[in-house]
Formats: sequence, C-alpha cells, structure tokens
Amino acid sequence: MIQTFSKGIIDENPVCVYLLGLCPVLAVSTRVIDAFAMGLTLLVILVITSTAMSAVKDHIPGRFRVFVCTAVAGACASMADLIMQAAMPGLSDRLGIFVPLITVNTLILDRALGFAQENTPSMSFWDALGMGCGFFLTLLGVALIREVLGSGTITLVPVGRFSGVIRIPALSESPVRVISLSAGGFLVLGYLKAVFDLAAPATIKKSADEEEK
Repeated sequence: MIQTFSKGIIDENPVCVYLLGLCPVLAVSTRVIDAFAMGLTLLVILVITSTAMSAVKDHIPGRFRVFVCTAVAGACASMADLIMQAAMPGLSDRLGIFVPLITVNTLILDRALGFAQENTPSMSFWDALGMGCGFFLTLLGVALIREVLGSGTITLVPVGRFSGVIRIPALSESPVRVISLSAGGFLVLGYLKAVFDLAAPATIKKSADEEEK
C-alpha cells in the first residue's frame, strides 16, 4: 500500500512524468489559494471515482464503463461546484469552468479506466490518493513559484485582521510579470519536468538495485 501510494508523488508523478491534467495546472496556478482549492477538489473526486469504478467493474460491461466513470466524476464535480458557489463565491468565480471540467480530466480517466479496472478497490484507493497528492503538490508548487515571482505575493485564506495576502517586498515592487502569463506557466512546468527527467535515471537505478536484492 505504501509503495502504491508513494509512487504517484515522485516516481510516477501525474503532471511531471505522465503530463496528465495539464489544463488546470496551467490555468489556475497564478494564486496559491486557487491552486490549493483546485488540487484538493480533484484529489477527492479522483479517489471517489477510482475506488467506485474498481468496486463495480465486474458488474458493468466494458463498453459502458467510460459512461459510468463520467457520470460518477460529473456528479462529484457538480457537487463540488455547488458547494464552492454557496460557501466561497469569489473562489468559485476565479476557478470558473475548470471545476466542472474535472469530469473529463485525463488523470481521472486514466486511473479510473486504467488502474482501477485491473486492481481491487483498496489498491485503487491508495493509487488514486497517491496520484491525487502528486497532482496537488505539483499544482501547489507551480502556483507558489508563479505567484511569488510573477506578483511578489502569496495569497492565502483571510483570517481575522489578516488580509490573506503576504507581500514579498523586493518582488512585489518589481515582479517578473511574464511568469504570471500563460507562457510563464509553460516555462515553470517545463523546468519542473526537466528536474524530474534528470532525477529519473537515479530513481530507476535505485529501483533496479532493490529488485536485485
């Protein structure tokens, strides 16, 4: 279980290794709070959908599974969207269409129609949790880099007298504006992908050594 969970964070990171779910990573990664909400929402929906699809896979013909998967993910995404609209309308407006679009997110379709169809609900749960955490941490990391460099701020949840915005003196006065643009998102993600690619040979060698032992 631990190996199934941990592989999604580094070794098989869905964003930096498999390049899955890139649309929200690039679209909502200009503010930390937005990335946190999107990442957490996708994580929960991924776990529910993947576990449910694994539990019912023996009762649904193969040609209908994609429709069931879409229905489950769509119901969860709609519920999440309604909750955001009621509790956090500002956040809901900023995330916009990207919450309903979780329904057809490639990460959810890949795990629910791939891994979950060949494994038990328990294994599918841990796989989805690990992949979801990998997506969540990567999205949060991209957002942190883009907001700090592109705006010179870190946007969190306002509490009491705290406005929710931390300003970084030097960067807030002279931010690197291009990082906040679409091109900046591709740039940051490209560098992260390069880091994972450079670390991959060492990871593969370590895994091979462990298998030999």
